[in-house]
Amino acid sequence: MFDLDRWREIFQSINKNRLRSVMSGFTVAFAILLFTLLFGIVSGLSNSFKGAFVDDAQNSMFVRVWKTSKPYKGLQTGRRIQLKNKDFNYVKDEYEDKIQHLTARIYKSVSISYKNKSDNYRLRAVHPDHQFLEKTIMDEGRYINERDIKERAKVLVIGRLVKQDLFGEKPALGKRVNVSGISYKIIGIFSDDGGDNEERQTYMPVTTAQMIYGNNDHISQINIGYDPKLSLDQAIAFGNKMERDLRKKLGIHPDDQSALSVRNMAEANKGIGTFMLALYFIVIFVGSGTLIAGIIGISNIMIFVIKERTKEFGIRKALGAKPSSIIGMVVQESVLITTIAGYLGLSLGTYILSLIGDSLEKYFIKDPSVSPGIVIGATIVLILSGLIAGYVPAKRAAGIKPIVALRAD
Repeated sequence: MFDLDRWREIFQSINKNRLRSVMSGFTVAFAILLFTLLFGIVSGLSNSFKGAFVDDAQNSMFVRVWKTSKPYKGLQTGRRIQLKNKDFNYVKDEYEDKIQHLTARIYKSVSISYKNKSDNYRLRAVHPDHQFLEKTIMDEGRYINERDIKERAKVLVIGRLVKQDLFGEKPALGKRVNVSGISYKIIGIFSDDGGDNEERQTYMPVTTAQMIYGNNDHISQINIGYDPKLSLDQAIAFGNKMERDLRKKLGIHPDDQSALSVRNMAEANKGIGTFMLALYFIVIFVGSGTLIAGIIGISNIMIFVIKERTKEFGIRKALGAKPSSIIGMVVQESVLITTIAGYLGLSLGTYILSLIGDSLEKYFIKDPSVSPGIVIGATIVLILSGLIAGYVPAKRAAGIKPIVALRAD
């Protein structure tokens, strides 16, 4: 029940001992300020890691090949490894139960023109599943489908900035453009969270590119989206097995890292997860230590204050005040000071993070902030801190006999 008289006494006590109240609050405010800044910086690092892979599915694997650097089974060093459709089909059939999405990639640089406008763009020839692995956002039209693959259709899906370069504000969907001397129909326009470079890409069916650029079955890369139900360890094991199998199939030495690589996002995610977990533990350890120091500081000050008010407590008890009322008054004062100081520290820390956030990007810290969960947790910690800091000395003071309290100096 709200006791107005008690709150008046608490505010009178705080007003009478301003320096003590400020010093009590400062220790807690500083602890929460430091805690907020540390968590904000760690959160910024986490955002940077996530942003680095924002335009790729988190369950992606990328298979690429180059030249061999080691001889193997009579085959010489420097041999160029070439992925082909049969390798793509091997991966598709061999690991069907572990794959959610699968696409090949062929890279080209092409000139695209429309009427009097022309520019050079990067081209990726892909399968339909590429849309999900690249997290492509379709703004207009559609993506490449299986019919395009089967019919080797001369169709293009262009990025938002390609459309802007060639068509400006005019519609581009359904129009035909000239790609290095060949007419293609635009069937879709996309955007991508990866930024300008990604939005100046163009896509065409992989079979069309194979027919036009070399009339062969060569591919540059195989992209895989493993089953998201796999744990990180299972996904890593799957990637390692597939790499060993492909090395054997392509005649590559098991230790030749230059000839073939399987970049597995599961490994990156696990490494980032471990690193971030370690950072959070460090922050919790340092922040908790600072907070404990703040609690000890305010507790010591409360002990000094209670000692000054020993006679007052003795008079209260002599007049019939219960020990619980004395404890309650001291605890309320302690909680009030701690909560206000903690809120100021939290607000100041949040303000500083917002103020310096942009300047921290060069240190790989993006959008440092404190999550609502941390704010709620900090609030609970503040209340508990105030209870602990006030209860222990108040309990001791309330237990003193009135006659002893009245004789205290």
